[in-house]
Amino acid sequence: MSSSIQIVFACVDPARMTEFWSAALGYILQPPPDGFDTWDQFADAVGIPEDKRNDISAAVDPDGLGPRLLFERWDAGAPNQRLHIDVNSVGEVEDRPAALNAERERLEALGATFHREASGMAGETWIEMHDPEGNWFCVQ
Repeated sequence: MSSSIQIVFACVDPARMTEFWSAALGYILQPPPDGFDTWDQFADAVGIPEDKRNDISAAVDPDGLGPRLLFERWDAGAPNQRLHIDVNSVGEVEDRPAALNAERERLEALGATFHREASGMAGETWIEMHDPEGNWFCVQ
């Protein structure tokens, strides 16, 4: 079974970067989750404050062929890596923590090292790891 990926950019203005790369690549702003007409409705529902709503934005291939592009705000200093890959190998499963742990163990056996567990403003979780040469990536 293969895993899909998304490419993640650290940037100052996620909305602007999404607008630029969508136009450059023929992508579109990722639509809000089912049940929401706008991203602001979603943000209101999950309690994301207005001053944090440009902390993240995403562009997707309208044909579903290319990887998702995710833009995340960084505020202080230069990030250690402005670009990293998210490996979408777990998905939405009943026991997500166990699935993430199993994937972590599999990747460690291949030479990756664990950095930390993390969660987002909407309650999503992932793990951060480093490949054998120290490049950062996330597993979700």
